[in-house]
Amino acid sequence: MKNTPTYWLTRFVILRLLGLIYAIAFLVAINQILPLIGSDGLLPVDIYMNQWSRALGGKGAAFMRLPSVFWFWNSDTALLTVAWIGFALSCIVLAGYANALMLGVLWFLYMSIVHVGQEWYGYGWEIQLTETGFLAIFLCPLLDLRPFPRYAPPFPIIVLFRWLIFRIMLGAGLIKIRGDEIWRQATALFFHFETQPIPGPLSRWFHFLPHTVLKIGVWFNHLGELVAPWFVFWPRLARHIAGIVIVIFQFNIILSGNLSFLNWLTIIPALACFYSTRTGKDL
Repeated sequence: MKNTPTYWLTRFVILRLLGLIYAIAFLVAINQILPLIGSDGLLPVDIYMNQWSRALGGKGAAFMRLPSVFWFWNSDTALLTVAWIGFALSCIVLAGYANALMLGVLWFLYMSIVHVGQEWYGYGWEIQLTETGFLAIFLCPLLDLRPFPRYAPPFPIIVLFRWLIFRIMLGAGLIKIRGDEIWRQATALFFHFETQPIPGPLSRWFHFLPHTVLKIGVWFNHLGELVAPWFVFWPRLARHIAGIVIVIFQFNIILSGNLSFLNWLTIIPALACFYSTRTGKDL
């Protein structure tokens, strides 16, 4: 039989990595959600939600604007319950078992936290996780939990993952190239590692690399963010090279700094650039 491109392994890896990131995100919430938005937290969630309810004319209208399970129950117990349920479901996905129903619940639970998390959940990676999690719902069968279900993931969803990585990478590159001349002059890394908000263990080592190497690093940044994204829709070889460049670029950022789970999360849609070829039906 003719070999045709399939994405059974791509889906498996995407969902396992997504489960890991969800687990980390919910574990962070377990540890921090009460000090941040609990009843005695820095920005109590009940005050925030009452303000929205009054501004929009009721909880129903507020729910439509900011969907969240916390419109129905927002005590400290509710906050921790949602975080623990999300963590438990994330571990199940990480272990290899996922379906659309489970991923839909995970997505709604995390979106519930993001929508009431105020400043603490206003970072780009929180929004990116909800978008990635939403797309992942449609990779799976509705109820089949097996790691390798009978039917292949829908190809349009794979394309949407590629569209996601295209937007993420190109947007990041354009912000740099338009925002500061040091990126255009390839000198940005002369200063980046000592000024980034949260340096990592290797940041000092990166900072003291020769300037020639740091300039090459800026050019590689432009390759990963401004060039590679245009090839994620191309035929197999070009797309695989683009995916490899993007993944290596993300690992470089992981080693040189600390942007929470952003770079691990960004690797997920880049994986849609790859597929494994099998003969016949998917497992």
